[in-house]
Amino acid sequence: MRLDLTTATWRTSSHSNGAGTQCVEVAALGAGVAARDSKDRAGGVLGFTGAEWASFVDDVKGGVYDLA
Repeated sequence: MRLDLTTATWRTSSHSNGAGTQCVEVAALGAGVAARDSKDRAGGVLGFTGAEWASFVDDVKGGVYDLA
C-alpha cells in the first residue's frame, strides 16, 4: 500500500512518557494507517490497511503481545 505522508497528522499514544519519545506514533491516511517510531521520526514508516490496523489493535487489547 502506498501512503501519502505529506498530509499525515501524527498522534502519540496517551500511554507514552510525557516527552513522547518512548512510543509509536500513528497517522490515519485515507484507507490506511501509518506508524513510526517516535525516537526516529525520519526513519521508516509502516503502512497498514484499515482492516490490518483494526486487527492489530484488537490483538493488543486482548493481550496477545503482552511480554509479562
